[in-house]
Amino acid sequence: MSLTNKRFRPALLSAAIAASVTSVGVFAQEEDGNTGLEEITVTGFRKSVMDSIGTKRDATSVVEAISAEDIGKLPDSSIADAISRLPGLATQRLDGRSSRVSIRGFGENESATTFNGREQVSISDNRGVEFDLYPSEIMSGVTVHKTPQANIDAEGIAGVIDMQTVKPLERGERTVQFNGQMEMTGFDKLNPDGEDQGQRFTFSYIDQFADDTIGVALAVNSMSSPSQEERWNSWGYPEFEVDGEQYSILGGAKPFVRSSVLDRDSVMLVVQAQPNDRLNTTFDALYVDFADEKILRGIEVPFAWGQGSLSADFADVDPATGFITSANTDGQRVVVRNDFESRKAELTSFGFNAEFEATDDLQLEFDVSHSAVERQIWSFESYAGTGRGNDNGVADNLSYTFKPGNTGVNFTHELDYSDFDLIQLGGPLTWGWSQALNDSLGITGTPLENSGQDGFLNTPEIDDELTSLKLAATQMVEAGIVNEISYGISYRDREKTKRSQGYYMTLDGFPTEFEGTLVVPEQYRLGSTSLDFIGMGDMVAYDARGLLNDGYYNLTDEALTGIQHLTGSYTVQEAVTAAFVQANFETEVVGFPLTGNLGARYVHTDQRSEGYAGDVRDGLVVGVENNVEHDYGHFLPSLNLSLALTDAQTVRFGAAKTISRARMDEMNSSVTVSPSGSPDGNGNFWSVGGGNPYLEPKEAVGLDLSYENYFSEEGYFSVALFWKDLSSWHFDDNYVIDIAEMPGYDPARAEPGAGSLATRYSKVNGGGGTLQGYELSGSLPFNIFHESLDGFGLIASHTGLSQDIEDLNGNEFELPGLSESIQTFTVYYDNHGFSARTSLRKRDDFKGEVYGTGFSTEQVDVVGETLVDAQIGYDFAESGIGGLEGLSVFLQGQNLTDEPFTTLSGDNALQVRDYQSYGKTYLMGFSYKL
Repeated sequence: MSLTNKRFRPALLSAAIAASVTSVGVFAQEEDGNTGLEEITVTGFRKSVMDSIGTKRDATSVVEAISAEDIGKLPDSSIADAISRLPGLATQRLDGRSSRVSIRGFGENESATTFNGREQVSISDNRGVEFDLYPSEIMSGVTVHKTPQANIDAEGIAGVIDMQTVKPLERGERTVQFNGQMEMTGFDKLNPDGEDQGQRFTFSYIDQFADDTIGVALAVNSMSSPSQEERWNSWGYPEFEVDGEQYSILGGAKPFVRSSVLDRDSVMLVVQAQPNDRLNTTFDALYVDFADEKILRGIEVPFAWGQGSLSADFADVDPATGFITSANTDGQRVVVRNDFESRKAELTSFGFNAEFEATDDLQLEFDVSHSAVERQIWSFESYAGTGRGNDNGVADNLSYTFKPGNTGVNFTHELDYSDFDLIQLGGPLTWGWSQALNDSLGITGTPLENSGQDGFLNTPEIDDELTSLKLAATQMVEAGIVNEISYGISYRDREKTKRSQGYYMTLDGFPTEFEGTLVVPEQYRLGSTSLDFIGMGDMVAYDARGLLNDGYYNLTDEALTGIQHLTGSYTVQEAVTAAFVQANFETEVVGFPLTGNLGARYVHTDQRSEGYAGDVRDGLVVGVENNVEHDYGHFLPSLNLSLALTDAQTVRFGAAKTISRARMDEMNSSVTVSPSGSPDGNGNFWSVGGGNPYLEPKEAVGLDLSYENYFSEEGYFSVALFWKDLSSWHFDDNYVIDIAEMPGYDPARAEPGAGSLATRYSKVNGGGGTLQGYELSGSLPFNIFHESLDGFGLIASHTGLSQDIEDLNGNEFELPGLSESIQTFTVYYDNHGFSARTSLRKRDDFKGEVYGTGFSTEQVDVVGETLVDAQIGYDFAESGIGGLEGLSVFLQGQNLTDEPFTTLSGDNALQVRDYQSYGKTYLMGFSYKL
């Protein structure tokens, strides 16, 4: 047998398995009495399941996979939803959409995401990919690598998620396909200028030319997806003591209703050329234009932290927690909010890959790619009330009563917040202080000092750019049990820049032309928005975006007095050079075939961070550049073994060392350098806080053991155990450094004799522990019980996780993204053109990340959730109706139980931070293939 045949033996095996699982042969009696073999082609969701099982079975490591029957027909409307149905994976919702993915208890920042094998940039502040950026309609499949291989050019302790496009020459025929969907939210429009209906459209074209030596795939997708939300949001729950008893009460609340639309246009192009048997080249390009616009309206209600007279009935107390479930406040002033947020991003990605069979024994690979994303956020708050400042205008008497089910509170009130004569533009409460704002308004003293903030505008920006190059070779050898050796080098150059910006908004003409509030002009009035879900009735709705665009507000840069913008702006550059070698082998152990690979990667990183060192002096920010360079290296060995007990049963084992790079908002060089009039606990007169550019990757050594049984063409079950020893984790710490050479150090600003020693506050490497878990997963086709049940099936998984991790001080630490239990369940029927399925995804409580003040990320306690979706459809290919052979239709319902997204303030389940209700979503669509 030639070495070429050896190389393609796995591919031939895959093709044989694919053929066996996509065509089911049954004997039928023909008219002439002969027995023949009738071939029934399996399509639709059932074929996607079979293809995914085939990918899992053929893999050389532990993987999970999803596959699209055709481009544009991934089994879920969201690629994040599709990924979350895989064993051990779960998603976190953002604004009602699945976006961030965790793998086996690790959050999105501990995994890597690749597109056709190449690492991807991110629209977030850090490395974790938000998957709602990527349209599922243009993907042909997704593979999740749970155990690493040396030849995978990406690093992540949790694993690697690889999204794949179609290879047009592998399709073998021309395909022209149209997909369309109508979408409707379960809630009616919660804002008068919102949307509750949307649509999606995909056109795809695949063809082959020049005697099947050139292939082209083109996919164009456009989506406009609405979303509605009723959100309870609390400021917090202050605690106090009365007669030796501990109580907590509502400090204040910021509830609102949201209407948003996600518009996303994308184009994918793949050109594949295979002029001869030795050369195969592929060029792929992806462009995504992403815009998520949100209209938010609500009333910010101070309570215990407000200016009113507080009274509480201590009979209305939850005995288990001491939370006061009912209270009153008289003489309280609130803030009526009309807000708007726009999050826009533009992604471009290009890649070129060439594989060349230099000889029958040697294959060479060249790969180059470039991806970039630009993200801009434009989010502003517009304030209105009964008067300007703390003590002006009509006050209200308010009370709250806690609603059962941890859904927030109901308020009672006396004022009519939908009255445009009563509720006028202007800041009703004096919050914060800004010398720059007072100076810009010419305000030097009471009573107007600090009363010029009538809104706020956040405008952070992200630029992320990544260029990569890879050279590799695969050599067929006959060296004992080793039959193939792969080796190569790669280089990745990434640069991510964040610019933090924010502006105070002040009504034009204040205070020279007027000193109070301003009536909303008629042309900007939109009627009212209902806040009945919290008992506040209707509130005024106006076009705040129009007022800002038409010059009704003046802006004052918060960065003049707010140090957070200086320290929140930075550039992080990483030049990563990696070399790998991997040996594939085949042998026998006590008569059982054993295959696998042993490899190692060496990864060297040159890192540079460009930031600022600053402080607030005389009320104004002063900063200087602070640029730091650092380098480090890691040796990452890996081993994957696969022992074939029978043709259908396999035992897999994996062992590897892996790393996850630091979050970029924790590893940048922007810091505050501040003197103090008295020594701190370390005896220092200086403090430095901010990012740590010397922060190195987290490390883990992992072991995986699994048993897989493929008992039928579309059925399997698997049992997996995994364990990871985590080290060099990232924890908050304070330590002493010498800042004599640090930018921003000025001895004249400190006390005489203070010296240059400072207490440094940052993340550091240290601590760690173990994570362990198990997975049970399987696919059960009911036709194994009786042929009459052909088409019915069940897919299910259960993952159990536990951890034992301590910080630097020996305190227990909870991993972000870890749920102790994760379950998925899908029951389906797919036969004779008709399909129906119901899916359930469940995860326990976990720590997740949300956007906080100024769009910085905050970690919160997220309550576990159970999501239920369902879909029915029909493929007319089996209808026998002429002209409809290429048509299929479907109806899908998402979040059918209206499962909320809930976060808590601490451990008390009654102290709800966020309770977000999104309602159901319905989609009706079609696919037509020529």
